[in-house]
Amino acid sequence: MADLSAATQSPSVSSTSSGAEPSAPGGAGSPGACPALGTKSCGSSCAVHDLIFWRDVKKTGFVFGTTLIVLLSLAAFSVISVVSYLILALLSVTISFRVYRSVIQAVQKSEEGHPFKSYLDVDITLSSEAFHNYVNAAMAHVNRALKLVIRLFLVEDLVDSLKLAVFMWLMTYVGAVFNGITLLILAELLIFSVPIVYEKYKTQIDHYVGIVRDQTKSIVEKIQAKLPGIAKKKAE
Repeated sequence: MADLSAATQSPSVSSTSSGAEPSAPGGAGSPGACPALGTKSCGSSCAVHDLIFWRDVKKTGFVFGTTLIVLLSLAAFSVISVVSYLILALLSVTISFRVYRSVIQAVQKSEEGHPFKSYLDVDITLSSEAFHNYVNAAMAHVNRALKLVIRLFLVEDLVDSLKLAVFMWLMTYVGAVFNGITLLILAELLIFSVPIVYEKYKTQIDHYVGIVRDQTKSIVEKIQAKLPGIAKKKAE
């Protein structure tokens, strides 16, 4: 009887031990994995992550080149002119292709139909549920931004308000040298270059960033200790 009971318990034990360590393909520890957590946010977050890290060189090159050309065009021409030229270029391509396909069908006497039929049949309607989800997500960010603005301008934390003042003072010098379009161009260059450089030299960059962070933290602590009211708040 003892042997029989041991034999009946052994399959359950072996199945438990075999399922103790399930495989996790594509986990957070795998190289190049998307840092997004959750299935809902992984779609857009992973797409942006793969884009700025040049996972697909052709796709990233197309997006980077197109946006850079648009920004450079906005730096040289007005917004109305750039938008008008972009629409004219797109219409020129689509109309030319439609006329070309129509001529080919007339010569070959084929009935293939509209060349963009598959795209015209795509359902691009936005459901009310999806619209409300986007609005709720946007409202959460808006409310968070409003709370931050009120906290900074009404000086809830003196150090944070002083940081904003110093940053805005520095931005006056930046604005005297660069305009908005130039800053957008520089921002795009940084977005598509800094992440890939950081990925290659992560160890060295983290080392120097840690040194700068420690120095900045010590300076901020010294300033907070000398400011009136801050030390008293900490003591309480």
